[in-house]
Amino acid sequence: MDELKLRNVHLQQVQNQIRHRTDGLSSSSLVLRRGQPFTILINYDGRPFDPLKDKLVFWIVLGPLSVEMPVSVSGNPSPSQWSAILERRVPDPNAGRTQTVSLFSPASSSVGVYTLHLRVETRGSIKTHVLGQFTLLCNPWCQADSVFLQSEDLRDEYIRNDFGLLFKGSPGNIESRPWSFDQYEKGILDTCMKLLQLSPQSQADVRKDLLNRSSPVYISRVISAMVNCQDDKGVLMGNWSGKYSDGVNPSTWSGSADVLRTWAETQFSPVRYGQCWVFAAVMCTVMRALGIPTRVITNFNSAHDTNKNMVIEEYYSEKGEKLSIGRDSVWNFHVWVESWMKRPDLDGGYDGWQVLDPTPQEMSAGTYRCGPAAVKAVHEQKVNAPYDVPFVYAEVNADVHRMIIRDGKILATSVDKDTVGALICTKRPGPAMLMQDITSEYKTEMVRKPFMFSSDGKSFPQGVGVSLQLLKAPVVGENLSFNVIITNNMAIPKLLRKHVSAQNKEYNRNPTGSFWEAHDDLKIGPCETVTVKHEISFNKYMLNEAMEDYLVNLAVVIEDVKSQERVLASEEFNISSPALNIQIQNEYSVIINTQQVATVTFTNPFNVAVSGDLVVVGSGLLEEKVQMRLTLQPRETMRRPIRFIPRMTGAKMLHASLELTDQSTVLRGFKTVTVQAA
Repeated sequence: MDELKLRNVHLQQVQNQIRHRTDGLSSSSLVLRRGQPFTILINYDGRPFDPLKDKLVFWIVLGPLSVEMPVSVSGNPSPSQWSAILERRVPDPNAGRTQTVSLFSPASSSVGVYTLHLRVETRGSIKTHVLGQFTLLCNPWCQADSVFLQSEDLRDEYIRNDFGLLFKGSPGNIESRPWSFDQYEKGILDTCMKLLQLSPQSQADVRKDLLNRSSPVYISRVISAMVNCQDDKGVLMGNWSGKYSDGVNPSTWSGSADVLRTWAETQFSPVRYGQCWVFAAVMCTVMRALGIPTRVITNFNSAHDTNKNMVIEEYYSEKGEKLSIGRDSVWNFHVWVESWMKRPDLDGGYDGWQVLDPTPQEMSAGTYRCGPAAVKAVHEQKVNAPYDVPFVYAEVNADVHRMIIRDGKILATSVDKDTVGALICTKRPGPAMLMQDITSEYKTEMVRKPFMFSSDGKSFPQGVGVSLQLLKAPVVGENLSFNVIITNNMAIPKLLRKHVSAQNKEYNRNPTGSFWEAHDDLKIGPCETVTVKHEISFNKYMLNEAMEDYLVNLAVVIEDVKSQERVLASEEFNISSPALNIQIQNEYSVIINTQQVATVTFTNPFNVAVSGDLVVVGSGLLEEKVQMRLTLQPRETMRRPIRFIPRMTGAKMLHASLELTDQSTVLRGFKTVTVQAA
């Protein structure tokens, strides 16, 4: 009788990836999720396979690690070890013979790129075959996996969704920034796997690293470090100088694919440049690609407490100008990610969302990374819990001590317990592009006392109160209008000196010198409230080279001439850019593989002509980004049609940006669309 001869092995990439919910992920190999069986077809010629005479043995290789799986003709897979079971035999006279084998990986398998081998042992021979590679990811659909997420809607949002919103600006004027995570773009998954392979942990001890890759806690710490380039061959170099001539302005990035491709195409050289939202968005892409549920978080008024005393000191001159003294700072916003995982290394009860921050701020165990810090541990003030809980706790809870000083002497002090962590938010799950407030997941609501001011270290009721009130949301191209509201709390008239100062600032540091000031004296009657309106012209604040995240520190100091008591009020706010409008023709009947038309519209609000580059991107909608140069006269309206052919079904996003060369700003717009099957 003929000898049993292996003809080929079919890895059934399409069928397996649909079952494993990895369809759409672009890779040079089969992509699977751990803890779930996958099937392959063995085609052979000659005599039938005889389990009494013949033996099939699969084995997998991951670096120096390997596991053998003799094919069993019956039974169930073991949840704790790799196994292979013969499913059925299907005789086909025209195509020889076919065996279906089901292979199973434990839910605790290491994430990585495996090579699959098959050894065929008969009485006459032993032959081995290399069948190819497969990439194994975490599996949030598998209850035994430590990243298991119960809700299908949340799995769709935090694993499968390839676009989202990042929130920037200030709590009173939140800006929604569209971002394309791009995990389905060509080559991105393979590049994400490279972050693991090039990590210092892998380079130092590849065997230990591969064994540790069973844990999302370990993986997340590796990725948190590898997204920045401070200690390794990481992806992004940070730059907050405002000078980007030798790289890319961080505000220009609109998606992760361009960043990750640039890193891979330059032999893993650091990509210039990123800031916090770019670091976080790229990490979100990598974690979702690896199968770990992840979302992007913004903390408004985020404390960077360098001396770890839970207090941020801010200093103002008696004229209301904020001074650059000390290393502590409050970032107007800071962006990190949360990933969902179990925490077997903690004492129970801390599974769930974990803070991870790839922006290089402070070292964690000698490396620039942060987390995973359990959100619940932050909420419960469990500051001894690993990893980096005290740092995150301070970011959302530190007190701000504001001091008015002259010649090194403190004239007045206030304590602000409300500003830091004023709002913590993320994108709400689902098709609506809305914000979700998650502040209560980090912070316990507290009853706040009114701020007390003192010039001698003792608190006393304020004789004079002052506050600032913006009259409308600030928008680029318009004047800034605000009121200074002064109240005399005493039953006697007062002579006051008013000092108002406006300074430009970057979101992560103290402001530069004042670009606008107002100083005058005023009289106020007993128990009287006076409102003084001020306006700062657009030309005045634009002369100071404000960039995309236009931020202003506005402060007023009121001095009681007789008592020399001083009170301070300050407000930091962003200035929004005008938005681009995108409309899609027949947007409720967008069909896969069928040409569609979108129109980008914008009216120049400035009283001068503007020029810039319009860029339109859309993962799953556009094969390549659309770019064009534009010049618009004052008040002129542009309408640009964009033709696209969707290549993936489901919710997708078109994102347009117009970078103006004369006005130092980037205008943005986005439109979500649901692509239907043909």
